[in-house]
Amino acid sequence: TDAAAGARLWLRLYVPLHLALLLAGGWAAHRAGDWGTLLGVALLVGFVTGSQGISYAHELGHSRRRGDRLLAWLLMTSVGYPQFMVEHYRGHHPRAATLDDPASARRGESLWRFLPRTLWGSAAHAVELERRRLAARGAGVARWLRSPLVAAWLLICFACVALLALEAMKIVAFWFVQGTFAVFLLETVNYIEHYGLLRRTGPDGRPQPFGVAHAWNADPAMTNLLLANLQRHSDHHLHAGKPFAALEDLPGPRLPTGYAGCLLLAVLPPLWFALMHPRLDAIGRSGPG
Repeated sequence: TDAAAGARLWLRLYVPLHLALLLAGGWAAHRAGDWGTLLGVALLVGFVTGSQGISYAHELGHSRRRGDRLLAWLLMTSVGYPQFMVEHYRGHHPRAATLDDPASARRGESLWRFLPRTLWGSAAHAVELERRRLAARGAGVARWLRSPLVAAWLLICFACVALLALEAMKIVAFWFVQGTFAVFLLETVNYIEHYGLLRRTGPDGRPQPFGVAHAWNADPAMTNLLLANLQRHSDHHLHAGKPFAALEDLPGPRLPTGYAGCLLLAVLPPLWFALMHPRLDAIGRSGPG
């Protein structure tokens, strides 16, 4: 539709702005007189690259257009997290709200316990998924050099080494901090999206089909605008290729606030548990505690 095409164009137009922001932030960090200023600049830029950049990369990565997916790879590489481009679409979506998914938080698991599990588990599974893909094509070791995941990691390493050789340590520090903060925002949102929700396993060992009860939803207009309707998460999982502008606020588990408020709640586990566990008990979909 015209609305969906216009929305997708908006995402594409963001990409040069994202790259310009990184360049401007890196230059400001390079000229910063102290490390405190550098840290402040990096966190401000990371807030944008994490909230807008990763949200828009996520949407572009679901596109059937190769050019859109390439832009998504570029955005995720710019925050040092290209493994998302493998694990999210081929790992998280089939396994969301199961114990096999490192990006689905379990009941009673704090954000601070979840983060190391999802960071390691997502990277390891991305490598395994890529290994299977290449093996299915009869690829040998040399074929790994044609893997977009390996290419993205090599690009990151090359850029860091080149900047260090140019004695641009502050730019490397800026890039690392903004990327770390951006990924922290991403994985905190992952923590929120399926917290404690569990798809039951059938007699055949397979999880039940994904339903509206397997994702938390919220619908504040402002955060929907900023996050490309990511908070309408049940509809997104049920119809992964659906343009974000067409996603609906389906009935199902409701968060106490939008994602912005839940980000603040999640960093305080006792408060998060106090608000979320009664909701889990009420819908009867909680995982093992």
